[in-house]
Amino acid sequence: MANVCTRAWVHGIVQGVGFRYSTQREALKLGLTGYARNLDDGSVEVLACGEAQQVEALIDWLKAGGPRNARVDKVLTEPHQPARTWDNFDIRY
Repeated sequence: MANVCTRAWVHGIVQGVGFRYSTQREALKLGLTGYARNLDDGSVEVLACGEAQQVEALIDWLKAGGPRNARVDKVLTEPHQPARTWDNFDIRY
């Protein structure tokens, strides 16, 4: 299987509701690397790298709404070629 990286921007009520931590847990369950971080505009940026099918599963999970207290209005995605490799799925600040 080919490894891919996708960057996603998740908009809605996604800060202060455990979104990054839930995303990390889901990504690790899927065997992905990358990160989740809050952005100044209230959205969350997610970089997910791994097998294409697993990355797509995480994107589907994001679109489905993430944790219970979150409300996802839209998820924008684009393929990404990171300048570095990730060993884990981190929460960035």
